[in-house]
Amino acid sequence: MTNFAAARHNMVESQLRTNKVTNAAIIEAFETVPRELFVPKAYRGIAYLDEDLPIGEQRHLMEPVVLARLLQEARIAATDAVLDIGCATGYSTAILARLAASVLGLDAVEPMVDEANRLLTELNCDNAAVIHGAMPDGYAKQAPYNAIVLNGAVETIPGVLVDQLAEGGRLLAVLREPGQLNGAGRAVIVTKTGGVASRRVLFDASTPLLPGFAKELGFVF
Repeated sequence: MTNFAAARHNMVESQLRTNKVTNAAIIEAFETVPRELFVPKAYRGIAYLDEDLPIGEQRHLMEPVVLARLLQEARIAATDAVLDIGCATGYSTAILARLAASVLGLDAVEPMVDEANRLLTELNCDNAAVIHGAMPDGYAKQAPYNAIVLNGAVETIPGVLVDQLAEGGRLLAVLREPGQLNGAGRAVIVTKTGGVASRRVLFDASTPLLPGFAKELGFVF
């Protein structure tokens, strides 16, 4: 039987700390949240491997070190409201619930939304909930958000999501060029300052595509 607590600790020590993740609150969150609960039972024995885990419906849990580095760059404060897009079964939402004042998860796969809410309740994440909806649209009803996190690679960041950022808000995503099949991409941060959004590349990252964020192709002769 897998000792999940030991595997979780080893993940933090060998994957996160050795890859520039130094934020104490993020380290504690990854030490605390049981990742094995958020994957199908067949994958629980490998829940803490340093890779993206498939969970069905063309969805994955993002590689721990990529998620952790994105959240570290987001500089999430204990007073922040966060929108967690593509959260699937809610692992990232549970992590964020330990960092922010409130977290709203958003996903397009309804059974995963139900499972995420069940797990969040089980883990006493009273400041987090997940709703069903179109991921590229975000959720304007509860905007603005201090941080928005996209759980997967995208070819484009919809302007409507940037519009939902508060002043000083940060959006984190992995951008991949259209047609790239090897998963190579770049983590970026979009920051809104004075009502103007600016984008900066953070680090190279490989993670599966998040459905619904394909870039529209222009006219080609």
